[in-house]
Amino acid sequence: MYILTIYGREDEGAYAVLTPKGEHILYIFEEEDDATRFAMMLEERDYPEMHVIEVEKETIITACEMHEYQYAIITANDIVIPPEQNDFI
Repeated sequence: MYILTIYGREDEGAYAVLTPKGEHILYIFEEEDDATRFAMMLEERDYPEMHVIEVEKETIITACEMHEYQYAIITANDIVIPPEQNDFI
């Protein structure tokens, strides 16, 4: 499993998508290629440079549930695109 962080600021947390309702959802990618592609798409929309980090599925899901943080597991069959507007805070 893979998540995105801001390059050089990996200890500050992972990138999460901001929904139209103002909620953050952490994307957890099953495939590294999909995470890399999404990171490149973010960077094309003037986000900071992203870093793809491999994580253990159980660890990241447990952390999300402990902190009541929403997440979505992105499979190879899913298509995700970055928000139209830069939602980086």
